Amino acid sequence: MSTALIKDDAELVSRLRTPGQCRKAFEDVIKLYSEPLYHTIRRLVPNHEDTNDLLQNTFVKAWMSLENFRGDAKLSTWLYKIAINESLTHLARERKRQNLSLDDQESAIINQIEADEYFDGNQADLLLRKAIATLPEKQRLVFNMKYFDEMKYEEMSDILGTSVGALKTSYHLAVKKIENFVKKNSLQN
Repeated sequence: MSTALIKDDAELVSRLRTPGQCRKAFEDVIKLYSEPLYHTIRRLVPNHEDTNDLLQNTFVKAWMSLENFRGDAKLSTWLYKIAINESLTHLARERKRQNLSLDDQESAIINQIEADEYFDGNQADLLLRKAIATLPEKQRLVFNMKYFDEMKYEEMSDILGTSVGALKTSYHLAVKKIENFVKKNSLQN
C-alpha cells in the first residue's frame, strides 16, 4: 500500500465515524479501493461478472459492518480481508455447486482463463495466469498479494491471519511451482 492510501485511511476512518460525513466518506472508500480490490478478487476468481458481484458484496458487507470496524487494523487491511473471504467462499460454493474436486476446479479455472473475452495479454501473460491457476488457493492468494499487489509480508499477515514465516514459505513454494509449470509448458510449445 502506498503512504498516500495509509494517510487517506486515517482521514477516511475519521469521516466514516462522523454521522454527517459517513455516506460521502464511504463513497470515497469505494472510489479509492474499487480498482485494487477488483484486481485482487479477479486474480482469484476467473470470471469478470462474478468478480464484479464479489466486489459489490465486499462493499455491501463493509457498509453493513462499518460500526464494527474498531480501527485495530488499517481500513485497507479490513477491506482486503472481506474481499478475500468473499472470493474464497465463492470459490468453495462454486466447487460444491459444480461438484468439482480441487483438481477439477483447477482445470475449470484454466478453461475460463483461455476463454476470457476480457483478457488482453500476450502468450507469456496467459502462461503465467495458467501457472498461477494450478496453485492451491492459499499459495495463489499469497503469490498474487506479493507479486501483483506488492504487499509486504506483515500486511499480508494482518489480512490472512498467518505468520510472516508461513507466508514466505508459501510464496517461495508458489514461485517454484510457477517456474516449473512455465518451463514444462514452454518446452511443449
